[in-house]
Amino acid sequence: MSNAVPTVLTDLIPMPRVMEKSVARDVTLVVGGALFTALCAQIVVHLGFTPVPITGQTFAVLAVGGALGSRRAIASQALYWLLGAIGLPFYADASGGWSRATGSTFGYFVGFVAAAGIVGWYADRRDDRNFVTSLSAMALSTAVIYFFGAMWLAHSIGVPVATGDTNAITLGVAPFLAGDAVKLVLAALVSPVGWALYYAKPR
Repeated sequence: MSNAVPTVLTDLIPMPRVMEKSVARDVTLVVGGALFTALCAQIVVHLGFTPVPITGQTFAVLAVGGALGSRRAIASQALYWLLGAIGLPFYADASGGWSRATGSTFGYFVGFVAAAGIVGWYADRRDDRNFVTSLSAMALSTAVIYFFGAMWLAHSIGVPVATGDTNAITLGVAPFLAGDAVKLVLAALVSPVGWALYYAKPR
């Protein structure tokens, strides 16, 4: 690890000297964040009544945001979307391709980029070291994912956002509230626990 004062959690990761330069380190962490999101995307539960599955992506997005900081987290989620869009099996069910990247769940991908940036912004200001402020960042970012996801879903499949028996909220938000509450709490614990372990080490 370099002698710089660590700001975000991944600053604590020791790397070979050749990768300690800023650009090399950034590229490594951005790619790592994209790959971690792709891995978590393979945790999938299909609900049948909605084109949006339950996946581990939300946890990955929030955790990556807190660990990488805003700039690198935004880049990692944009890269994740791009790599899936060009055909790599990075999306749920090991899928990929342009039609999946721009399909009914495209809004969630946009939300991932924005959410990772928000969580990272909190981390850049060291607000991720306290569970309460970390949880606040995760809750806000989850709401942002829902917003973009529901708005695009309504446009994509031609349903109202919130009115009528079938709408984007009932298809793309309500079924995921309980599970996402668990995921955001777990993600909110990552940075505070990581920093607590760091500060507990003898110097």
